[in-house]
Parts: sequence; C-alpha cells; structure tokens
Amino acid sequence: MASFGDLIKSETPVLVDFYADWCGPCKMMAPYLEEVAQKMKGKVKVIKVDVDKNQQASAKYRVQSIPTLILFQNGQIKWRQAGVVDPNTIMSQINNLSN
Repeated sequence: MASFGDLIKSETPVLVDFYADWCGPCKMMAPYLEEVAQKMKGKVKVIKVDVDKNQQASAKYRVQSIPTLILFQNGQIKWRQAGVVDPNTIMSQINNLSN
C-alpha cells in the first residue's frame, strides 16, 4: 500500500478528508465526498484520513479543526477548507486545477 506522502505526489489531484468518527459535521461530509468521487471519477482521488489514527499527518498539515479538506497535486497543497463544504464548491476547485 502506498504511503500518504506517495499518494499526494500524484499528478491526479488528491482530495484528502481529515475527519474523525465522532465528528458530526464529518458525517455530513461523507455523502458529499461520495458524490464528488462519482462525478469526477478519473479526475480526482478522494481519501479519508482519521485524525485520531493518523496524528502525524494531521500535525504535519496543521489540521486544527475537522472536517478539513486539503486538495493536493504533485505533493503541493492547491486548496484547503475547514468545515462542511458543498460538493459544487469542491468540484469547482478540482476543475480549477485542470485549467
């Protein structure tokens, strides 16, 4: 299995959802992220990172509140947003990368 560092170095954008099982707003994001993953299949990879189990990654990217979405491309942060974000906003950020 590829490491987190390898995953985010992809030329294909990688949307990382930093979440926790106990977080209410994080649960609200789940269907939004599924929608984004389905509608943008092949254009983006969506991965979820549990902040309780992956404190190192959370600390490295200074995730202070959850949910936090970070969009990576070629290992660089292209966009980040804390809180619940609607699918259209997420998809427009991903589309901005390919322009």
